[in-house]
Amino acid sequence: MTTNDVAQQLVALCREGKNREALETLYSENIVSIEGAGGPEMPQRMEGLEAVRGKTEWWYANHEVHEVTTEGPYIAEGDDRFLVKFWIDVTPTGGERMQMPEMALYTVADGKIVEERFYFNPADMPGAG
Repeated sequence: MTTNDVAQQLVALCREGKNREALETLYSENIVSIEGAGGPEMPQRMEGLEAVRGKTEWWYANHEVHEVTTEGPYIAEGDDRFLVKFWIDVTPTGGERMQMPEMALYTVADGKIVEERFYFNPADMPGAG
């Protein structure tokens, strides 16, 4: 699969709420996932499909996701990377509902996502100001 093929499939699956299916079909066993920030419960950098599966399960166990809007993908011809913009409406367990815009940069090799990096604007986060 080309980078464009992977990008289009990822966005289509995310729009259908099939994030776990995207993980199982489009991600490399050696995926590297880097969040915009980490914490004691979830490190910023994770390596390997099993670790990313665990991160995904942790996210859904600790957040009530109300809605996710996906924009993109944004692709440069001939590049092995693409961007996707997510708007996430979520309530963390024990926290307040918030809207989180987030950009994700994906790198593709051999038809699989080998790296994902997430970026956020600190001004958009709760308590910013």
